[in-house]
This record gives sequence, C-alpha cells and structure tokens, in this order.
Amino acid sequence: MDLGIKGKRALVCASSKGLGRGCAMALAEAGVDLVINSRGAEALEATAEDLRKTGVSVTTVACDVTTEDGQAQVLEAAGNLDILVTNAGGPPPGLWSDWGRDDFISALDANMLTPIALMKAALPGMMDRGWGRVVNITSQSVKAPIPQLGLSNAARTGLTGYVAGTARQVAPFGVTINNILPGIHATDRAVALDTGVTQAQGITLDEARAAREATIPARRYGTAEEFGQACAFLCSQHAGFIVGQNLLLDGGATVATI
Repeated sequence: MDLGIKGKRALVCASSKGLGRGCAMALAEAGVDLVINSRGAEALEATAEDLRKTGVSVTTVACDVTTEDGQAQVLEAAGNLDILVTNAGGPPPGLWSDWGRDDFISALDANMLTPIALMKAALPGMMDRGWGRVVNITSQSVKAPIPQLGLSNAARTGLTGYVAGTARQVAPFGVTINNILPGIHATDRAVALDTGVTQAQGITLDEARAAREATIPARRYGTAEEFGQACAFLCSQHAGFIVGQNLLLDGGATVATI
C-alpha cells in the first residue's frame, strides 16, 4: 500500500533501536525524510546508515530528549515537521512503597511532559499547513495497569488524558494525534523485564520468556518491524479519520471487550 507520505518530514524520538527504530524504518520505507534521536551517538549513527539505504534523508541528534536542551536540539534540527513520533524508555519496575516524589517527577518528565512539550512545539506549524500526524508510543498499561510498573502506569495514563482532549481540538485543522500501546516486544526493554524475573524467581532467561509468552494469546513477543508498520499507517494519508485513539499492539494480552 502506498501510504501517500513520500517526501514528508518526521521526527522519531528514541529511535536508535527497539520500537522507535522500527517506526523510523517503516517511515523511511514509505519515503519519509527523518530526524532521529537517541542518547547514544554510536547506535544512532549505525541506525541512520541503515535508514539511508532506503534513499531518504536522515539527520541524527544525539541528546537526552527528556531535557529542555535536548528538546530544543531535536526541534531545531527537525524544522517544519509533518510527522512526530514520541517515544521514551519506561521507568523501572518496583513496588508502590519504593517510590518517592523524585521518582514520579522523573517518570512524568520522560513519559508525559516530554511528549506534551514536543507536541506543543510541533502542532502550530502542522495546523497552519493543514496536515500533520502525531503518534505517541505509550503502553498497554493505560488500558490495564501492570502492578509492578506503577510509575509508567501513572505517567502514561496522564499523557493519554492530555491527548484525548488535544486530539479533538486539532483535528479540524487536518492534524491527528493517536497513541500506540505496545505490549511485550522483542526489544531491550523485554530483556530487562525478563532479567528481573530471572533474579526474582531463580530461573533462566529462556524460562522467563517462555512463561511470559504463555500468557499472550499470540504465544510470542511482538517485533519492532510490525510495530513500525502500524505506526507508519497511523502517519499515512489514509488515517485522517482516526482521531484520539489508543491502538493496542499486545498480541491479545490485554483482556478487554472494548
């Protein structure tokens, strides 16, 4: 399918690997010029080289996008954006009794306030030009909370509420905002979570993964590639009537009728 976005310009955050990389690659395959970001310059440049093989322009910005300075850097590099994909690693797991104010502030900065700041910067130009796409990578936890991920539950649910109202205010200008809610995917985040299980239960990494896969109706982890294709569709010309929605990509793990 021709997504109709060849020649558009996108900023994809935290895109040197994992789900962000999957999104960047799918957009590049659709002909979208890219600004990509991560904290680590080496992995970022390696990803950029792979993306350039599709024939698109790729600009790299190695910085911490959760800081005001990092946000300023990526926005300056991006210029007039058509597409914004926000993404940041989730806060660490733990117990409700473990977390203090600073832990919540850190989670909010990364997983709520940073996407909001980037949207506030990008939306006016999109609205003026009469077209824009924003996709926020959040988590399945906004549909069904994950007990040990209370920091993520709180921050990402806050972002979801912000998007619900904002998406309906910008839609008349040809701009859509939607969220993708990943379940477990075969990324470094999955390895980190499964490693935590190995330490807590005294089992191997393969055993931890097999136990988690057994709880997923699809009986496997998702891939960054299929996640990226879903993101690219939401960024396409064909998705203009999808407004303020939360798309679960979790292999059926979240048990809900709606």
